[in-house]
Amino acid sequence: MEFPNYYRYIAIFAYYDEGISVTFPDLAGCVSFGNDEEEAMKCAKEVLMLHMWGMEQDGDAIPEPSSLRDVELKEGEMPVMIEVFMPPFREKQSNRFIKKTLSIPYWLNAEAEHKGVNFSKVLQRALMEQLGINS
Repeated sequence: MEFPNYYRYIAIFAYYDEGISVTFPDLAGCVSFGNDEEEAMKCAKEVLMLHMWGMEQDGDAIPEPSSLRDVELKEGEMPVMIEVFMPPFREKQSNRFIKKTLSIPYWLNAEAEHKGVNFSKVLQRALMEQLGINS
């Protein structure tokens, strides 16, 4: 499935003495917080990218963004348009490393450690060979 390069959603910045709460009316559960506006903006972009990537991975329907004129605000709230560019984030997520726990015989572990074997590289090469993936 093809996803858009950009997502643009309205965030609601709610100002409190402790900082700024960030919510996205169109995206349930997409929330963040910042100590000041700069941090709130940074956190809003990060949480929006992560939320949208998660929706993409789960095959969830991507909601249409609301218009600024349709957002209802309470006292102390400000609408902020947040736009994220997804290709670099998707690339980073697809290349992230996953920690795996595995078991091998003690003697094999001892010999490999003695020889300075890089277990991660060996496992990666073996999996690529097993799956027929050229590096």
